[in-house]
Amino acid sequence: MKIYPYKRLNRPVTLRVTSVSLRLSDGTRDQLETTAYSTQQQAVALGIAGHTDWVSATIGLSATLPPGANAPDAAWSDLRVLAVLTDGETNVRTSADLTRDAEDGRDWSGSLEVFRDDHIGRASLAVYAVGTVDGVRGRSIAETDRSWIIDTVSDEPVRGLQLDVQKASFRKSSREWLQAYADAPWIVDTSARVPTVFVNTDVEGVIGLLDSNGSGVDSKVRDLLVAQMATDVWTAVFHGAIGDLEVEPGGAPVFPTDWQGEVLREMLPDVIPGVHVEEALRQVHRRRTGDSGWVELQTRIHYAAVRRADASRALAYAIRSLEQMNRESET
Repeated sequence: MKIYPYKRLNRPVTLRVTSVSLRLSDGTRDQLETTAYSTQQQAVALGIAGHTDWVSATIGLSATLPPGANAPDAAWSDLRVLAVLTDGETNVRTSADLTRDAEDGRDWSGSLEVFRDDHIGRASLAVYAVGTVDGVRGRSIAETDRSWIIDTVSDEPVRGLQLDVQKASFRKSSREWLQAYADAPWIVDTSARVPTVFVNTDVEGVIGLLDSNGSGVDSKVRDLLVAQMATDVWTAVFHGAIGDLEVEPGGAPVFPTDWQGEVLREMLPDVIPGVHVEEALRQVHRRRTGDSGWVELQTRIHYAAVRRADASRALAYAIRSLEQMNRESET
């Protein structure tokens, strides 16, 4: 938990998306259905309508401040509520003031304009309540504890890890770097905007197995293969995320705002259990950059990846299927 040298509210701001509309290149506006955003996933999918010519999106917002925000004896004044959209890939930050719904209420609302040319993928939307504290203006007294994901490409509002899966002949690929891995069934590339899994078509049978829709033993073997691939993917994206952190002047790591942040928030509770994710990030960063502790942490990282891949269930299903086959062959 981050320590502040002034009084703040103890609870987070609650943020809701209430509407989404697109302004098209011909000047018209398309009001999107509520399926364009998900409160459960805390995600917005601006590609859901299939428009290729949209110029900007207007996202309607509603925020509720925690109790005590309007207390007469509050340590702050000049209260403002800001919606802030941050894109770590394009280094663009957009903010908009929200307006109080009622004079003494804790609900604020407004909208934020998202310009398509400013983004190439996902951006992170958070809300901050700021005020003057101890004579210092613009201090944050509360914020959302989890940002919304604004995806300018996706047609489904999900915040989980998205992967690009591509099939390629590693030996003949125009991507020369793949040729060095010609005997590998798949490789995970975490350097792209979206993590990419390259499946090697030169490995006999792997594509047919992955694409099969049958039942029986083949399906169980396929599930095992997918679980192994998923374990490799989660391990790779975790290391990719933890190895590319921005660091504050004091040395503290900053949570990424793109897929890397989602990966870390998903896996850190299993890597460093029992602490807040921000503290877990600091501990992992210290071990990775320090003199000791990083090697010992690899077991926890692998465990977190295995859990995300649901490898235990895939293995159990395969074992039960084989046992059933053995029993049937004996009768």
